[in-house]
Amino acid sequence: MRVVIVGGTSGIGLAAAARLAAGGAEVVVTGRSEERLRSALKQLGDQARGPVSGQVVDARDTGAMRALFEALGTVDHVIVTVTGRGGAGPLSSLTGEGLTEAVRNKLVPHLLTAQAALGVLNPEGSITFVTAASAGAALPGIATLAAVNGAIEAAVPGLAVELAPIRVNAVSPGVIDTDWWSEIGDEARAAFMEGAAESLPVRRVGRPEDVAATIEYVVRNAYTTGIVLTVDGGARLKA
Repeated sequence: MRVVIVGGTSGIGLAAAARLAAGGAEVVVTGRSEERLRSALKQLGDQARGPVSGQVVDARDTGAMRALFEALGTVDHVIVTVTGRGGAGPLSSLTGEGLTEAVRNKLVPHLLTAQAALGVLNPEGSITFVTAASAGAALPGIATLAAVNGAIEAAVPGLAVELAPIRVNAVSPGVIDTDWWSEIGDEARAAFMEGAAESLPVRRVGRPEDVAATIEYVVRNAYTTGIVLTVDGGARLKA
């Protein structure tokens, strides 16, 4: 089984790569940073049962993604974990540039990466998008994040029918303790994570490995397509 994980050099993508490689899959990871790629490959190599390799490529560069897949040849599964900064904040402060950036950093690379892979994707394989539970959340200041992630999730059922028998699914994480939160500072991050944990039925925030387990499920389960699986510690159950 050959799996390409776009955005697989850190966080959820790296955890998914580690889990699949430990299970014997051949894993190819991509990322924008040469340093992170080297670190990820070293980490993966220490625990992999299958071959592991990587490429530095910007998923926002559609031409580069097409070239990547053409060079790779046949692929069984594609997992897109690309995310981006920007998009959070009240509607009153939203700008056209900020909205465009949010779309360009996530919606565009998710859909066009899937398109770029079509020529080499095994008909019995799958595409898995990693979105975010903000798509279904009703919280102030996240309307743009919800719109971008919701757009990807809305595309899943139609793509599952359009691209059949290739399977198309999405995994939608809630609060996961990754470097995505690093920009708010260590003290604010720790306080936020503590508060989030106390509010969740599971009484903890998520780890990348929690999401990786769900990604592996939709990749390996050949009878699952057209769904969005939420991994949020029960946050959706709160009144």
